[in-house]
Amino acid sequence: MAAKRTRQKLEIGHKEIERLEQLSVSRSEPYDRVTRARVLLAYCAGDRKSAIARRMGVSRPTVDLCIKKALCGGIDVALKDLARSGRTNVITAEDKTWVVSLACSKPTDHGYASEKWTLKQLAKHVRTRAQVTGHPSLDRAGKATVQRILKENELKPHKTTYYLERRDPEFEEKMAQVLFVYKEIEHGRLIGEKNQDRRKTTVSYDEKPGIQAIANVAADLAPVSHYYATWARDHEYKRLGTVSLLAGLDLHDGHVHALVRDRHRSREFTEFLEEMDHYYPSDWKIRVVLDNHSAHVSKETLKWLESRPNRFDFVFTPKHASWLNMVEILFSKMARSFLRGIRVESKEELVARIYRYVQEINDSPVIFRWKYKLDEVLT
Repeated sequence: MAAKRTRQKLEIGHKEIERLEQLSVSRSEPYDRVTRARVLLAYCAGDRKSAIARRMGVSRPTVDLCIKKALCGGIDVALKDLARSGRTNVITAEDKTWVVSLACSKPTDHGYASEKWTLKQLAKHVRTRAQVTGHPSLDRAGKATVQRILKENELKPHKTTYYLERRDPEFEEKMAQVLFVYKEIEHGRLIGEKNQDRRKTTVSYDEKPGIQAIANVAADLAPVSHYYATWARDHEYKRLGTVSLLAGLDLHDGHVHALVRDRHRSREFTEFLEEMDHYYPSDWKIRVVLDNHSAHVSKETLKWLESRPNRFDFVFTPKHASWLNMVEILFSKMARSFLRGIRVESKEELVARIYRYVQEINDSPVIFRWKYKLDEVLT
């Protein structure tokens, strides 16, 4: 008479039972892990292996292997796949290097019309040229394979990041001069310099052209509680023209000088200088940090400056270095908090609101300070 087969007992604690029960009803875990959790729970409940296999829709060897792994190594081992040797990687390092070299070139270098690679185009080119160039393992490479190789090398040839080439041969000298001005102002604050103690001021100046006067063609709709959380605006609009803002930021006390005109030629620039000439005491030196716009050094501007000798001192930023001019911080804040989404009925209304915005700033002026590695850059 054949001996009766004894059933091996699987000992699982209460916490492990709760974990398996949560896993068995999970909708986010992989299907294999959910199935194995159900197998283990059924086996612990006393079900036969054949019945478990039929109910779970898996083979009897699958159930045997899951239970065997649980008996030998615990439920963590049973829920995971055993490590396998896997297929030998046929794509060599040389093959990957070739793909990288293609990604670092332009499609135009290979006779295509496109300026930048797409994954589909690059994968197609790799398959087309793989045999000829001695990389047969890539003759069936798809987009996923090419994408994986590019990801390993942190390459994104379909994107473009812009940079600015330094074209000013005196860039370092001009930058140091501007930063020295900021350093001098900061030193004056540290020693407690007041307006009555100084005989000069420094104004950061620039123009903000092309401010658009845009009018609605339909009224804006206000938010309604529990119904519409935001303002509603018709997508159509009407252009009423543009204006230019000529602005100077006093780096000592935060006062903003503003002049709004249709254009920003030498005529408007000298008009702005004249307003500053009237604003500050006649015995003060007015130092202006500004860029290399042609209106700042034109014959008309120089002629006007000659009529007021020793009154103004210009400090020019390097070419293509507007980030060194602190008034740009004011313009950025203005664009984000005031000009963004503004609607007016006329260009005159836009001008009036700009002046009102500047007056609001001057009612509670903010002193801007340059902090970015000032000592390090100067050193």
